[in-house]
Amino acid sequence: MTLYQPRRILAAVALGVVATGAVVAQQGGVAAIDSSGSFEVNGVRVDVAGPSADAARTAGWRIAQRKGWQMLSQRLTGQARSLPDGTLDSLVSGIVVESEQIGPKRYIARLGVLFNRGRAASILGIAGVSERSPAMLVLPLIWDGGTGTVFERATPWQAAWARFRTGGSVMDYVRPSGTGADGLLLNAGQVTRRGRGWWRTVLNQYGASDVLIPQVHLYRQWPGGPVIGTFTAGYGPDNRLLGSFSLRVEQGDAVPALLDEGVRRIDAMYQQALQSGTLRPDVVLAAPPPGTPVAPVEEEITDLTLTDPTATPTPAPAAEAVTLSIQADTPNVAAVESTEAALRAVPGVRSAATSSLALGGVSVLRVTFDGDAAILAAALEARGWQVQQGEGALRIRRRAAAATPPPPASTPQG
Repeated sequence: MTLYQPRRILAAVALGVVATGAVVAQQGGVAAIDSSGSFEVNGVRVDVAGPSADAARTAGWRIAQRKGWQMLSQRLTGQARSLPDGTLDSLVSGIVVESEQIGPKRYIARLGVLFNRGRAASILGIAGVSERSPAMLVLPLIWDGGTGTVFERATPWQAAWARFRTGGSVMDYVRPSGTGADGLLLNAGQVTRRGRGWWRTVLNQYGASDVLIPQVHLYRQWPGGPVIGTFTAGYGPDNRLLGSFSLRVEQGDAVPALLDEGVRRIDAMYQQALQSGTLRPDVVLAAPPPGTPVAPVEEEITDLTLTDPTATPTPAPAAEAVTLSIQADTPNVAAVESTEAALRAVPGVRSAATSSLALGGVSVLRVTFDGDAAILAAALEARGWQVQQGEGALRIRRRAAAATPPPPASTPQG
């Protein structure tokens, strides 16, 4: 019987280089693997026998889907429900292997099941989109060997936050990948700064309202031996403490599992603080930076049209703003600036800021728009962009210029 390592989830690891004049910074990071907002059910245990290893594994995953749907419906509606396997196949968007043992004719595993939020919510008769917190920038600070690190280099703490699936949380996390300028703007020294002016500049760069600072101190008893992690949940430029706890594993190889459990508990702390009103964005960070020119106030013109004093005025409909993630090619700094300027020029766009910078690759911009994604996509296509629309995200590219047709061949005279 073959034993597999617990909870092995693949994540892309990228190395980024940013050059400005003679200053060069190099760091690594891990991109978030899932921000789609799927319903997730963890800890589904299966023990299945079959004529072969593949048949037993397939049957185990099928049973996990059934158990996972019953657990999800029990959690959301208070009543365990069942669905046919064909319907479940269309609802399940992924299977997460937390641990598994595969034998010649037997499969034992602990699995997680991801369900499509929109389809599952419609079947269960609940609202598919819950109320979310303001956008919060996450600075995962790890202390290991006496050194504090955020995005100066790739860390297992940042990788644990990248693995965390935010579908079941009401927190709107802005999780930088650690590439590009992240290592220069978001480092261990930034956590100790209190000046709201610089924080306001950084948060505007990532399209966030405030900052969350989850920390972990790792204490290793001896190489490869027990590891104790002390976790603290902080928020705001002053790094106010919301709570702390400690976890322990007996082997150094289990540190990723330790950090995953720490992320889950800190997320629960942030959600509880948000619901109790303790976690609120700093009003000073929302103020415009000093020296910002104030728009001139237009003189109000009195309408002299006679109206019926008994008539009730009809209120103007208020447009509902949505926040979208837009992916765009950014080969250089000029492309980043021109893309932001083009998005801000679209009518209805309130703000457009780069939340994840990747020079020479694909950057992510956070856009707040008065309307839905389809209207914004149509407006961008009218301005010469190629647009691909997804769930809460758009992928835009500059439309290639049409090739000039060759001149007609001349007809010989005579």
